[in-house]
Amino acid sequence: MLPTLARSAFGTFRPGFGAVAARAFHTSAAASQAAATPEAPKKNTHSFNIYRWNPEVAGDKPRLQEYKVDMDTCGPMVLDALIQVKDEMDSTLSFRRSCREGICGSCAMNINGTNTLACLCKIDTSKPVTIYPLPHMYVIKDLVPDMTHFYEQYSKIEPWLKQKNPPTDLKQENLQSREDRAKLDGLIDSRDDFGTERRAALKDPFSLYRCHTILNCTRTCPKGLNPAKAIAEIKKSLALGL
Repeated sequence: MLPTLARSAFGTFRPGFGAVAARAFHTSAAASQAAATPEAPKKNTHSFNIYRWNPEVAGDKPRLQEYKVDMDTCGPMVLDALIQVKDEMDSTLSFRRSCREGICGSCAMNINGTNTLACLCKIDTSKPVTIYPLPHMYVIKDLVPDMTHFYEQYSKIEPWLKQKNPPTDLKQENLQSREDRAKLDGLIDSRDDFGTERRAALKDPFSLYRCHTILNCTRTCPKGLNPAKAIAEIKKSLALGL
């Protein structure tokens, strides 16, 4: 077979030079084409480290699982990110939600070290978001805590109006003055006839005086209320015999 001949830049023929030149041209053309093709834009993603644990899976252990959420298609709140993860990435993720208005408290969880509501917590894009279930509660699965003990405590305080002679006309409003309403927050409703009994039930080392005035409740209250101050006022009223 005759060797491939091609004229070099100096006017002489060199065996195989044409094949080398062809390969060089092909490589150069491919590089130019690659340079001309724009790179796909990178997605604006953010990391969410979410607590996962399923007791129904044998051998499953609690862990943090990372999810990359596209922030260009996600809403501004942590609950939006959780919904996107469940709908688009991992349908096995479990958490509670309901009103999305900061009213019901269903989406309460620990986000970046603070107990709060996912529907009211804005996504902090300056650092990864770490989400745990509420602390000091048994976990049913993932971000779902067992609320049994909570509802037992809730029913114990009887959070409803109790009257010895309630109005018989259910269509008539049970009104109170503006002055009495101003005293209501955290204390006894002026329309309630069982204030003495309620205060007596609080004289318990496992009730009112379990509050150590750390103010965590005030710091994390989604409605901006001050439960710690109300508890302190009740302690004072009991001490003064009011």
